[in-house]
Amino acid sequence: MRTRVGGTIAAVLVTALGAVGAVALGGDDDRNRAGTEAATSGPSCGAPVPKPGGGYWRCTFSDDFKGSTLDPAKWKVQTTALSGFQVNRECHVDSPRNVSVALGVLRLTVRKEAAPFTCAAGGSSWTTQYTAGTVMTWNRFDQTYGRFEFRAAFPAATQPGLHSNLWLYHRHNTYGPGRVSGEIDVAEWFSQTPGQVYPSLHYEGRVAAADTAWNCFVESPSGFHKYVLEWTPTQMRFFYDGRLCFARSWKPAAPLTAPQPFDHPFFVILTQALGGGNNAPVAGTTLPATTRVDYVRVWR
Repeated sequence: MRTRVGGTIAAVLVTALGAVGAVALGGDDDRNRAGTEAATSGPSCGAPVPKPGGGYWRCTFSDDFKGSTLDPAKWKVQTTALSGFQVNRECHVDSPRNVSVALGVLRLTVRKEAAPFTCAAGGSSWTTQYTAGTVMTWNRFDQTYGRFEFRAAFPAATQPGLHSNLWLYHRHNTYGPGRVSGEIDVAEWFSQTPGQVYPSLHYEGRVAAADTAWNCFVESPSGFHKYVLEWTPTQMRFFYDGRLCFARSWKPAAPLTAPQPFDHPFFVILTQALGGGNNAPVAGTTLPATTRVDYVRVWR
């Protein structure tokens, strides 16, 4: 997850975890997901989804957040204390004020606390007044290639200061730490440009103009929309509300060759954070701010 609207995010997530092991799109307001269930054991992703080349995707992971708590068999709350992860000196914590499940929706919230506090991050720390929420399937679920679908709503905000992301990160430092082993942003949102959502790829050899889509406009992203990645050994295709908004065949720098580094397992991460750089908080930034996730589904 890299800020493209000014500023960057500390690339510390995988290093720490490794140490421990222009289309305007309409809304998706139909919450009736009933359909013929796939005739398969294991998780259910609802009605069968056809593959572009024939046949059907097979469901491998699904969470509709139907309970009252986060399912620990599927998700782990990502904390700054665990990995040092942060965007703009906010502290990601395991608290129901920042991560909660109710009425079929996961809520990830960034907020300003009543008083400054010390945020510990491994061997370092800093003083902040902001807490945030991130969850991930690290050490629970990861996959190479497939279809990844999120139904989510970003905060209703038009001032800079907020940063949300539905993304995938490599499980192992197969080709090296950080971006060398790849990152896939399925739907990244910045409150400075509230009508756009950015799909992108990060890897050695990345070309910003080609590896990020700059024209995926979404009508009212504070409402629920479907964000989909179809990932094959030769191409990434990103669909927003059923429409293709970006397709990319990546070209890594030597000595890697495609499909490297996107040929090994990635896990799912859902993040609500503060923005950085030109998207840093301002006096008018509305807090608390919440990204809502209706479901996450993955097929192979």
